[in-house]
Amino acid sequence: MMNKFKLIIGLLLVMLIAGCAGGPTHESTGEYIDDMTLSTKVRTSLLGDSRVKLMQITVETFKGVVQLSGFVDSASSAARAVELARTVKGVKSVNNSLIVK
Repeated sequence: MMNKFKLIIGLLLVMLIAGCAGGPTHESTGEYIDDMTLSTKVRTSLLGDSRVKLMQITVETFKGVVQLSGFVDSASSAARAVELARTVKGVKSVNNSLIVK
């Protein structure tokens, strides 16, 4: 009886650990938390710059790749937002989907 209990507990642990693993199209729990932190750091960087209006920019991160989307007033504002995002430690690359209005 005790061996069956240990086997069941062991299988549950294996399933939990496997469920937390990342893959090419989804993040592990740790990667998700890292990306949330990275997005926050990028938003903070954008917020501190007077040339960029953060309220018009959406920041999303997946596995260290930052996606900037939304609207900006000029091409120079878009370039500045990308530049600021790239300087954040941990950012692997930046995808610019900003639209100049």
